Amino acid sequence: MAKQSKKSPTQKNYQKLASNHEIKRPVLKNCLKAFVIGGLVCTFGQLLQTFYIYYFDFTEKTAGDPTVATLIFIATLLTGFGVYDRFGHFAGAGSAVPVTGFANSMASAAIEHRTEGLVLGVSSNMFKLAGAVIVFGVVAAFFVVLIKMTFFGL
Repeated sequence: MAKQSKKSPTQKNYQKLASNHEIKRPVLKNCLKAFVIGGLVCTFGQLLQTFYIYYFDFTEKTAGDPTVATLIFIATLLTGFGVYDRFGHFAGAGSAVPVTGFANSMASAAIEHRTEGLVLGVSSNMFKLAGAVIVFGVVAAFFVVLIKMTFFGL
């Protein structure tokens, strides 16, 4: 509210006019759709893992690697064909399930900057995106191990 008092009367009137014409977002509907679509993506991943266990003789522990690789491949392929963007527009946050959403982000960055070359275009823009994720993962892993070692020992 402190910023509101610093505005001029014209700015206040404009802000009121703009808020009257602002499109109201269906937050509950969007949350429900993201929950359902994200759950369906995860269900598909679980079915894929079950497929690898029963038809390719993987164990429950080892079936995760080909499952993740297949999900990444499918998300990247759909991004390349432009399908994942439409899916993401419909599904909202449900399309950002970590593996498929990250694969889409990486492939989109690579496709968008491919005209700038392999090193300065594709690689550098993919690293801009992945760099933050990698740093966060390393720092989070460090603190998890630190807490584990402090409270639970070796």
